[in-house]
Amino acid sequence: MKDRQYSMDQERAPIYEALEKFRQMRVVPFDVPGHKRGRGNPELSAFLGERCVGVDVNSMKPLDNLCQPISVIREAEALAADAFMAHHAFLMVGGTTSAVQSMVLTACKRGDEIILPRNVHRSVINALVLCGAIPVYVNPEVDQKLGISLGMKRSEVQKAIDQHPNAVAVLVNNPTYYGICSDLKAIVDMAHKAGMLCLVDEAHGTHFYFGENFPVSAMEAGADMAAVSMHKSGGSLTQSSLLLTGSKIRTDYVRQIINLTQTTSGSYLLTSSLDISRRNLALRGRRIFNQVAEMAEYARKEINLIGGYFAFGREMINNDSVFDFDVTKLSVHTRDIGLAGIEVYDLLRDEYDIQIEFGDIGNILAYVSLGDRSEDVERLVSALAEIRRRFQTDGSGLLNQEYIAPTVIYSPQEAFYAEKESIPLRQTSGRICSEFVMCYPPGIPILAPGEKITDEILDYIEYAKVKGCNMTGTEDPLILRLNVVK
Repeated sequence: MKDRQYSMDQERAPIYEALEKFRQMRVVPFDVPGHKRGRGNPELSAFLGERCVGVDVNSMKPLDNLCQPISVIREAEALAADAFMAHHAFLMVGGTTSAVQSMVLTACKRGDEIILPRNVHRSVINALVLCGAIPVYVNPEVDQKLGISLGMKRSEVQKAIDQHPNAVAVLVNNPTYYGICSDLKAIVDMAHKAGMLCLVDEAHGTHFYFGENFPVSAMEAGADMAAVSMHKSGGSLTQSSLLLTGSKIRTDYVRQIINLTQTTSGSYLLTSSLDISRRNLALRGRRIFNQVAEMAEYARKEINLIGGYFAFGREMINNDSVFDFDVTKLSVHTRDIGLAGIEVYDLLRDEYDIQIEFGDIGNILAYVSLGDRSEDVERLVSALAEIRRRFQTDGSGLLNQEYIAPTVIYSPQEAFYAEKESIPLRQTSGRICSEFVMCYPPGIPILAPGEKITDEILDYIEYAKVKGCNMTGTEDPLILRLNVVK
């Protein structure tokens, strides 16, 4: 990517500037929040710091209002749009979950079809539960060695478009948690040629807009909407995100959709963190993410020299289901040392005080980003070498499949709200699930409402539980029982 020339002054951070000005005014607070700049909760002030709680304030004229911004928040949105090559950018304080759901709710209404890969984040299917749209799944190709789902093949997307010409949108994960990228530009063009919108869950691709030699970003590819998780690789506070839109999307309507579900008490801690982080990326992102990519590539090389592990990267590219690869994603296959990914995840935390992003049945992901240091990477590599030496086994009995293609019987909304019954897990085979079952992270459902339960899926759930995966989504927290359609 060449050096960017911005249209606006990216040195500005209007929300941050307004909060600093407000801090100096010594306003007497007879509004919410009730802690009154921390004075009412000294323990909270001591824990978070007086500067932090001092700007945990309510919406007011000098600070604008997230629900209908007209001044400093609106200016911060315009600066974010300029930095991310979007027509408009919305500051989101409900996480990328809120951004993803707003995309789907903008594009779809009850009965509409939407084309998407099945390995989407739960937030996408949650949106289908809310709006009543019908998923048309493009089952991704699976890498049999790694046991992971790949991207959307161009031919499969075109087939889905041809078979469902009335679908309103195509949704793409780009990149996946593992760093896999589809041919986004081609999919955008296919969708637009068919009169459909293209929506991109770009939660893990914030850095695509700022570094060199990264996969194409959603806005650069011409997508209509993209959900960008600034708190993941962009440096903002947890739960802060951006929703980007293209020129064909009605901005005021999107605002109405966002306001259906997002809080009316938007946190200034979150919005100011988005403002400051956007400025940092616009001014220094190219250098930062070049360093991040170099660290991740170095770690990949060193981990592969250990033996037994496979830290995969650009060699995965096949020009279709793996059209490109995000080199900042340090994804490592662990089954060849006889350990499930979740077992290595637990060992890194419990034995070596290293917290990685996630471990699943066969892989781990160490999230490398702008706050990491070379000495931290060395410590991770050394710990993985020790784990191999101390804990390697023959691996007999390990499952190798991360993705099981579902059979969809009902729409997510129909199944979720259907009359249901709770029955023992092993007795659910052949029935239709009416809730979610997933490992979190990454939050991709093993089962979603409306899908047929099979013995293979039940084996996977029980195996994941035994290995220590964090299972969520069900009414029964132990997952001894499942809700099924009556």
